Amino acid sequence: MASQSANLWVLLGLGLAGILFMTKKLKKAIREDFGAFIEKLQLLPPPQPAPPKAPHPLTGLTFAVSDVFEIDGHVTGFGHPDWARTHEAASSTCPVVSTLVEGGATCIGKTVVDELAYGISGENKHYGAPTNPAVPERIPGGSSSGASVAVAAKLVDFSLGIDTVGGVRIPAGFCGVLGFRPSHGAVSPIGITPISPSLDTVGWFAKDHTILRRVGHVLLQLPYAVQRNPRQIFIADDCFQLGKIPAERIVQVVTKSTEKIFGRQVLKHENLGDYISSKVPSLKVFHSKKTNGQLKISSLGLLASVMQFLQRHEFRNNHEEWINLVKPVLDPAISSVLHETPDTTGTEVENCKAIRNEMRLALNSLLKDEGILVIPTIADPPPKVGGKEILSEQFQNRAFSLLSIASISGCCQVTVPLGFHEKCPVSVSFIARHGGDRFLLDTLHSLYATLQEQADVATKSKVSRNVVVSREQSADMAKEKGNQAYKEKQFHKAISFYTEAIKLSGDNATYYSNRAAAYLEVGSFIQAEADCTKAINLDKKNIKSYLRRGTAREMLGYYKEAIEDFRYALVLEPTNKRAALSAERLSKVFQ
Repeated sequence: MASQSANLWVLLGLGLAGILFMTKKLKKAIREDFGAFIEKLQLLPPPQPAPPKAPHPLTGLTFAVSDVFEIDGHVTGFGHPDWARTHEAASSTCPVVSTLVEGGATCIGKTVVDELAYGISGENKHYGAPTNPAVPERIPGGSSSGASVAVAAKLVDFSLGIDTVGGVRIPAGFCGVLGFRPSHGAVSPIGITPISPSLDTVGWFAKDHTILRRVGHVLLQLPYAVQRNPRQIFIADDCFQLGKIPAERIVQVVTKSTEKIFGRQVLKHENLGDYISSKVPSLKVFHSKKTNGQLKISSLGLLASVMQFLQRHEFRNNHEEWINLVKPVLDPAISSVLHETPDTTGTEVENCKAIRNEMRLALNSLLKDEGILVIPTIADPPPKVGGKEILSEQFQNRAFSLLSIASISGCCQVTVPLGFHEKCPVSVSFIARHGGDRFLLDTLHSLYATLQEQADVATKSKVSRNVVVSREQSADMAKEKGNQAYKEKQFHKAISFYTEAIKLSGDNATYYSNRAAAYLEVGSFIQAEADCTKAINLDKKNIKSYLRRGTAREMLGYYKEAIEDFRYALVLEPTNKRAALSAERLSKVFQ
């Protein structure tokens, strides 16, 4: 008895230990804040103005900032503990954060960025990868991963990030939230740790398009203006052919939404690569210097190379002394990129600046004041956590070819979620000319609800198509079983299988015709005639059905109608011997 009690206590102890282990494991996998925050704090807005003055524009909203924005009394970590250890606390709060707080919003903390805000995965070996709320087994994207996750998990109403080569756009696309990259220089970079000043922009995330727009009005200090509708919306066809996203579905959603809100005449199609090649001649100089003219590289691929070249060059100029100090503890992927890059010449840098200027002029010329360019945000779905796919040359080439368009030109871009494809978030991006931020936000405001409606319709229609395909596949399997039973002369069994196929897919002439053949074998001539008539109504050129109906009618004594069926079969197939012999035989006897 004592032994049984002891065993019971052992089992209970093991059970409790298992529960505690699983609980601990679960908490580790998905922390309370999804691993988004690196530091919690609170910056409160000033009191509301007394009536009749209007309340602050961002009253009641909370936000978080990536760990590159200076906040008075707090150390900016820049995604690396040694950076935090070797830098002093900020003596003031950067203007962009102060503007939001003064606008009525409450800042509640700093969020995780990639190491030195340099990567695009969102996985930081020092602080871990924030959990993507939309699809937890996949990466959130970087560099502003924590800021995107905080919005996707509804921990804040909006958040700030830094976008150099996609730091806001990628995580917005991967986490299924809105992300806005303003025109280069439209928002002050003071008090923000630089990465590549000629590419850096302050971006923001939101789940709600009205909040995205309200934040934009405050940060961009936009005066009141009458809203303008786009006169042209260009769909960059070649960009939608770059990767693994469901391009046809996205284009369909954008097309139908545009037609509904602005009319069909607004839509245009553009091969963006060809256009850039003709308008940015300095790209050819860059290509020639980098490859000695040996390789044929697309203009979008060249833009991506220019963007990465500028990012590396300017990052090293800003932080080389510190990088050399801590090189042994840097992520090897970052260290190799920064240290193995050869010294650049002034001519190369000037050529890149020329490309940037020509690219801005080219897009401004295409879009003018009231044009929108539509491209995929990123070419691939988010890779799995811990995987190597995002480090592959193919993945990065596809991604940077798209991301470089706005980064190099300095134009504004908004990332818009469009539901899911194969359980991963899908998004599209709209680009407006440099300085067209208000116009872009207004266009999104007009289109957003319809885009979401059309995305839902596309998802449901895909599900419906899958159901139809599944039913058709099942019907075809039943037909094949019927064919096998027919060959084995199990005619009643064949009739059952053909009947099952018809129930699953009732508009297939072959199923009725095959069942008619089985009915003829068992002497059910009335049913055979009815099935052949149905098959002929579905397919006027179904020769076998005319032959089988002729046979059924002959057996039923409808000789004139039988002769007509055999003769019509001959019209469809003049060399058909069975039809010729049957028609001739019946004609001699009954006509």
